[in-house]
Amino acid sequence: MISRRRNRRSGFTFLEIMLVVVIIGILVALVGPKLVGRTQQARVTASTAQLSSINQSIKSFEMDTGGFPKTLKDLVESSSENEKDWRGPYMDSDAIPKDSWGEEYDYKFPGNNNRKGYDLWSKGPDKQADTEDDITNWTKKE
Repeated sequence: MISRRRNRRSGFTFLEIMLVVVIIGILVALVGPKLVGRTQQARVTASTAQLSSINQSIKSFEMDTGGFPKTLKDLVESSSENEKDWRGPYMDSDAIPKDSWGEEYDYKFPGNNNRKGYDLWSKGPDKQADTEDDITNWTKKE
């Protein structure tokens, strides 16, 4: 018997490649919009968690010294006013962390929104003060 071989190239045809490209395009069109905005949401979540951590540091400071810090810098450095009772640093690093957008957290004591305490907030993704994007330690009024 004589064996006949077909001289055929191996590989994908143009039609097969186009079919794969169309399928990938459909998947991106369906999944893409659901993933857009997740980065911003993750940054908000990270800044909220960081704000909570700073809140805990402020509470530890208050328990040790009997008062709230005048500035956030008091959490990492002792001042002459709180030197006697200061048992810090109250933060893990030597500097107060910045929010997810590279901005410093704002702190005010006594607070305007927490009148018996302090206000701590990030301006959020828009980097503008007093907007609905602010991440705060108080409940915002509608």
